[in-house]
Amino acid sequence: MNLARLAGERAETGNPVNAALIGAGKFGSMFLSQVPTIAGLRVTAIADLDPERARAACRAVGWSEERIAATAFVEDGRALAGRSDVEVIIEATGDPRAGIAHAQAAIAGGKHVVMVNVEADVLAGPALARAARAAGTVYSMAYGDQPALVAEMVDWARATGFRVAAAGKGTKYLPAYHDVTPDGVWDHYGLTAEEAARAGMNPKMFNSFLDGTKSAIEMVAIANACGLDVPERGLSFPPCGVDDLAHVLRPRALGGQLDRVGMVETISSLERDGRPVYRDLRWGVYVVLEAPNDYAAACFRQYGLPTDATGRFAAMYKPFHLIGLELSVSVLSAALRNEPTGMSREMRGTVASVAKRPLKAGEMLDGEGGYTVWGKALPIGQATDALPIGLAHRVRLRRDVAAGAVLRLGDVDLDNDPVLDLYRGCLPR
Repeated sequence: MNLARLAGERAETGNPVNAALIGAGKFGSMFLSQVPTIAGLRVTAIADLDPERARAACRAVGWSEERIAATAFVEDGRALAGRSDVEVIIEATGDPRAGIAHAQAAIAGGKHVVMVNVEADVLAGPALARAARAAGTVYSMAYGDQPALVAEMVDWARATGFRVAAAGKGTKYLPAYHDVTPDGVWDHYGLTAEEAARAGMNPKMFNSFLDGTKSAIEMVAIANACGLDVPERGLSFPPCGVDDLAHVLRPRALGGQLDRVGMVETISSLERDGRPVYRDLRWGVYVVLEAPNDYAAACFRQYGLPTDATGRFAAMYKPFHLIGLELSVSVLSAALRNEPTGMSREMRGTVASVAKRPLKAGEMLDGEGGYTVWGKALPIGQATDALPIGLAHRVRLRRDVAAGAVLRLGDVDLDNDPVLDLYRGCLPR
């Protein structure tokens, strides 16, 4: 509630919060577009594999040549950890291995880390958070992305005395989407391949949004941050509009679709026959609350909250998220409050790799959004030997795997992999 005031005070003293960005893609560019209008915040350095592309991104979002000239552009994100003019490092590459390496370097250098890279977080978030605490720095989810927004809503619900029945987000989903590859992705977005290419849209990235992988990654990140459970059979993506959240996202014993209270779930903006859901939540996030007593349940009704038939479950939701446009909240919170906007605490779930088609020994997996596998959210207790989607890129299969089967760690060549060791170190003992 007072971040702008605190940042303004830093501006008045001539000592703004200094941030550095790794990865000047869409998320990073959205953040950069806001920086010039935020008093007390400055980006001093940007790391990108193509520094000229990063400079072009700054121009595209309206940065002045003077601001660009005052900013350092480098190729190596790890180099930012040694800069004295950086307090907070934003990791926005989307590459899980790179994200982990950048975060480790930043923490070792005494910098706060804002992890836009949810792929990295679901692989090693608890370990990185522990390392940050030991170093006296902050490791944080990225505000504006759905996991941090959901974590905020869960925290609000618990701080006000409600039990969280369910939390998650909306998306466009049909079961057939799990098998979609980058070759067929644009039809589902109403675009031609040529139109997408002109807009600079990455087919693997957008396919990850479509085939269920990104939803699985984000729901596992929420579960790991908020102490919620992942459905035992994976996300079911029930069709649901905002008026029906409290009806659908309650336990089956009460007529809902949850295994029990305290679950993550993604809801679909499409009915199973492809018709649009009425008042869908495709771009938003939600939390379903359970009233702790009859008096609170009566208040739900009196103040107009949409409830289930019992009156004890009610829903709150946010219809949109603005991703990088909101990212400064995390940066300022880390630097000015020493507080994360959501943080991975324990490994409650994992994102298992599932074969999109019959796979043969010797094939090379191509990871998130690709041709070979999609990511399925599973409880960690039943999937400790499953191959995480973040480790399913550029690794070779040791044996055949049937279509629809969950890949196991032993199915691929991952010998002496330090990221695998880090992941295993996060697993419950």
